[in-house]
Amino acid sequence: MTTPEDEDGPGPTEWRTGPDPVGVGPWPGGPGAWPDDPRYDPELLAAGDRRNVVDRYRYWRREAVVADLDARRHPFHVAIENLHHDANIGTIVRTANAFAAAAVHVVGRRRWNRRGAMVTDRYQHVHHHPDVAALLAWARTEELAVVAVDNGPGAAHLETATLPRRCVLLFGQEGVGLTPEAVAGADTVLAIAQFGSTRSINAGVAAGIAMHAWIRAHAAV
Repeated sequence: MTTPEDEDGPGPTEWRTGPDPVGVGPWPGGPGAWPDDPRYDPELLAAGDRRNVVDRYRYWRREAVVADLDARRHPFHVAIENLHHDANIGTIVRTANAFAAAAVHVVGRRRWNRRGAMVTDRYQHVHHHPDVAALLAWARTEELAVVAVDNGPGAAHLETATLPRRCVLLFGQEGVGLTPEAVAGADTVLAIAQFGSTRSINAGVAAGIAMHAWIRAHAAV
């Protein structure tokens, strides 16, 4: 398992620096009023914090944010097959960050479009596996149940299933769905109920639905 390279630079929510910028400005009162807390970043205190973070983490160093999240991440992971540079992966990373998933796993192609992540990949652990076999081997080592989410034949209903607390929610490439290897290697296959004319749900949307199902079953809210 490898970790994709980090990509610095401003993200989509950090480009607005005009008359209505996002985030907050410099810490009021100047350096003499700065908090005496190692979690705070002097550069952010001085210049302001325009990052896409909740108010709790304003002015915090990136490492401090990650450490705080690591102390309370949920024990579910999210994996998606990346066969053709799937543009949904950024959305999945952003949603996984919102639900404090343990990690996101990109299977297949290593590179993915980070724009949809809205820079949340700086705080969300994202790992890479060269193929489904490697992901399944890793999941077995970590004693994680693999839950494939796809609307193929024989899939049980996500709405009535009980998701394991420690699991990997596995999704397929947009359009083609999960590969046969992924379906065969999963401990269970679940489908999201649909009532309209479309054959499938967008992969990013499906991942969000499944993650929220885990939250409803296991998270303290």
